[in-house]
Formats: sequence, C-alpha cells, structure tokens
Amino acid sequence: MSNNTKSKKNNFVVQGSILAVAGIIVRLIGMLYRIPLQNRIGDDFMGIYSAAFQVYNILLLLSSYSLPLAVSKMISARLAVNRYRDARKVFRITLIAAFFVGTAAALITFFGAHFFAEKVLTEPDTYYAIAALSPAVFIMAILGVFRGYFQGQGNMVPTAVSQILEQIANAAISIICGFILFEVGRNLDVVKGTDIYADAYAAAGVTMGTVSGAFVALVFFVVLYFVRSGKIKAAIKTEKKRKPESFKYILIVLVMTIAPVILSSAVYNISTIVDNSIYGYYMNHIGDSDNYMANWGVYTGKYTLFINIPIAIASALASSIIPSISAAIASGKKKQLYKKIELGIRVAMIVAIPAAIGLAVLGDPIMKLVYPSDNGLAGVLLLIGSGAVMFYSLSTITNAVLQGIGRMSVPVINATISLIVHVILLVILLYGFNLGIYAVVIANMVFALLMCIMNAVMIKKVLNYSQEIWYTFVIPLFAGAVMGGVAYGAYKLIYRIYPSNAAAALIAIVLAVIVYGVILLLTRCISENDLKAMPMGTKVVRILKKLHLV
Repeated sequence: MSNNTKSKKNNFVVQGSILAVAGIIVRLIGMLYRIPLQNRIGDDFMGIYSAAFQVYNILLLLSSYSLPLAVSKMISARLAVNRYRDARKVFRITLIAAFFVGTAAALITFFGAHFFAEKVLTEPDTYYAIAALSPAVFIMAILGVFRGYFQGQGNMVPTAVSQILEQIANAAISIICGFILFEVGRNLDVVKGTDIYADAYAAAGVTMGTVSGAFVALVFFVVLYFVRSGKIKAAIKTEKKRKPESFKYILIVLVMTIAPVILSSAVYNISTIVDNSIYGYYMNHIGDSDNYMANWGVYTGKYTLFINIPIAIASALASSIIPSISAAIASGKKKQLYKKIELGIRVAMIVAIPAAIGLAVLGDPIMKLVYPSDNGLAGVLLLIGSGAVMFYSLSTITNAVLQGIGRMSVPVINATISLIVHVILLVILLYGFNLGIYAVVIANMVFALLMCIMNAVMIKKVLNYSQEIWYTFVIPLFAGAVMGGVAYGAYKLIYRIYPSNAAAALIAIVLAVIVYGVILLLTRCISENDLKAMPMGTKVVRILKKLHLV
C-alpha cells in the first residue's frame, strides 16, 4: 500500500487525467440523456429540474460536498508519514459524522421542500423534484467519505469508475421515470384542467435517477473497501508503534478542514440560487414570467451544461492536486510543491482556453446539432459567456492550491467578495440595462474572474510563487485564436459547399482539435515529459515522434 500510494502521489497528473476523462464521460452521458428529455418535454421542464437541483446542490455541499476533499487531505497527510492507523481512524470518524449530518440534511430537504420551492425559488412546481432528491442527500454524504478515502491514497480510479457507474444508472432511471411521470402528470392536467403537473412530475421523475445513481456508486465503494481491507490491515501491521491521534483531535481537524471548504463552496454554489431568485423577480417585475422558466432552462440545461464539460478537467485536477500538495507540505518538499502547482495550472489552461474559444466560435452550430429545435438563445449565451470556462477552471485549480497548503479560509473570503460584486453587477445589468438572461452570464464571468485574480495574489503572497506566463497563457491563447479562425472558416466553407450543419460542425471540430494540438507541439508548449505524464502517454509520444511533432 505504501509504495503504491507514494508512486501515485508523485504523478498527480495521471490521476487527475483519469478523473478528468471520467468527468467528461459523465458529463457527456448527462448531456446525452438530457437531450431526448429536453427535446420531448421542453425547456420549461428543464428550468424546473435545474432550479430544484440548485437547492439540492446547496444542501449537498452543506452536508457532504466538502467530505471528499477534507478526507483526502487528512488521509494523504497521514500516509505521507506512514501513519496508517490514524488514516483508518480518520475514515471511520468521518463516516460516523457523515451518517448523522447526511440524515439531518435529508430530513431538511424533504420537509423543507415547500419552503425552498415557494420562498427561495419562487417556483412552486419545483416542490416534487426537491422532495424526491432527499434520499440522495443522505447517500452522497456517505459516498463522499469513501471517495475521499481512496483519493487520499492518490488513487482516483475508484472515484472515476464510481462516477461513470453512477451516471449510467442515473441516465437510465432518469429517462424511464421522467417519461413515465410526464405522462402521468399530463393526464392529471387533462383531468384537472391545469398545465402544471406534467413538467413538475417529469422533473421529479428525472431526480429519481440521481438517487439511483448515487446508490449504485455507494454499493461499488462498499464492495471495493471490503475487497481491499486485507491490504489495509497488512500496511497497519508494518507501522511503528506510536501514540495514536485521539478521536477529539481528529474531529476538530475534520471540522476545521471542512468548515472553510463548506463556506467557500456555499458561496460558489449559492450564486446560482441567488441568480435564479433575482432573475425570477426581475422577469415578474417586467411582466414576462411566462418566459422565466424557459430562459432559465436554456441557461442551465444548455449553456451551463456545455461549459461545465471542459471545467470538469480543472475540477478533476483540483481533486488530485489537493492530496498531492498536502503530502508535499507534510514532507517539507517545497520545490516539488512549486512543480505541482505550475503543472496543474498549466494543464488546466491548455484545456480551458481552446474550449472557451471553440464554444464561442461554434456554439450555435453545436446547439443546432444537439438540439434541432433550439431557438438560437443557447448559441448566443455561449458566444457571450464562453470565457467562463477559462475563469472557472483557473479559479477552481487555484482554490485547490490554497486549500492544499492549508489556507482554507482564503477561498471563502475571496468568494464572498466576488459574490457581493456579482450580485451588485447583476442587479445593475438587469434593472439598469434590461439585459435579461445575458446579465446572468456576464455577472457569473465577473465572479469567476475576480476569484482568479484574488487567488493568484494570495498564492503569490503566501508562497512567493508566480505562475509561468508564456507556456501557460500566451501560447495557448495564440494557438486557440488560430484554431478558432480555422474552425469558423472551415464551418462556413463546408456549409456553403454542402449545407449540412451536422457535417460542417463535426468536421470543423476535428480540424480545430488537430490545429490546436499541432501548434502546441511545434511551439514546445507540451513537452515529451508532459505527454508521458498522461495516461497512455508513452504510446502517444511514439506516434508523434514518427510524425516528427516531438
């Protein structure tokens, strides 16, 4: 266990890549199962579902969202100095804590569903979906401890596999229950002469997929834990006799680790509920409440869905870099710490920058490809707000750096300041400039941009560390700009020759990826060692050498 763990911690990029690939697969599955639902049931349904999910996310982060990070940080710090008994003790104590906190959060979700629907979201139709999500809140609390336990060992594979299994189950149950309950609600609307039950019931049906997926992932981890329990016991037997950490001490450290993460995550995620509420009141104020849920459904179900796909890579790197940084801090390896930070931020930007440019240039064709009945709003939102991909990716990875070095309260302060500016700007753009849903997109980008700036300032202050600029930002921006021009020109040219949006968009995307990759290789932005650090990297290097690209 010890040797395996150490080797994996020394290559967090591989572990982050594994988690990133899983994250992309999960989001693609999520996108694929939402497409038929949104195409058949409509944007109003997606608005109800997304609004209910925001409440779920807030309650989740208050009860369990921070557990994987906190547990992985505490586990990795102890494994770095071979304290295997204390690592197991951390796992058991956090599991007990998660049980009680998860139970309380689930009860609040179920019995407070009416309050959240009517008072917070100003959308009573979300009640059924919120109530249906309550079991998932409990399951995710327990699941978070298991994920953090294995991530703390530098092993992201179990988390990656569990996420894919979770999403597959989620997709299957969501489609089945969503369609069934949509028909039940539609029949009820016919009987009662209303138009509220079809979308509300469909949203509740889709949330049943969330519950089922979480349960499947939990079963996977429980089985895996017992399968590997022998190795854990064997590692403990090799440990030298020493005074164990007390229950009280571990609990205090857990609370001190979790509290700042919860606060920063709460501010991060509460911004969506604040946006929903402010935008809802604004739409009622101008007398356009009929389009409120439809516009919000496009924003959350299309725009946010697509920008979150590349952001998933930064989130995966953040999950893998925290235990890696914690281990470097615990063992006093400052030079190694700098290298991990530099590489983590650079990899995040190499992915986020072209993704942002690509979504801006090809957003509308992609939306028409995925959603044939799209009204064009999602494409415009991507054109305006694709920069959020870069800013959220960078803020996510820098948050992880600050948390990994023990500056847990800094992201809280920075997120709070950013949220205040965000809310003020949103109100001005809505009521002063009447920008509607575009105001939400712009305000969110400003929120993430401010986080990036303040995080960078604090990292510089604490570690005297400055990120390398040329290969992290300049070359990716240059390569991305060239890529964007090629993609846009290719789409227009192909569409003129052969007027098929699907063919033109797909060919343009393939060309964009090739152009961007070649420029990075020719400019040495990605080195041979960087490639070898990726999964299957050695084989990729062999192929590229034959093409004289490295």
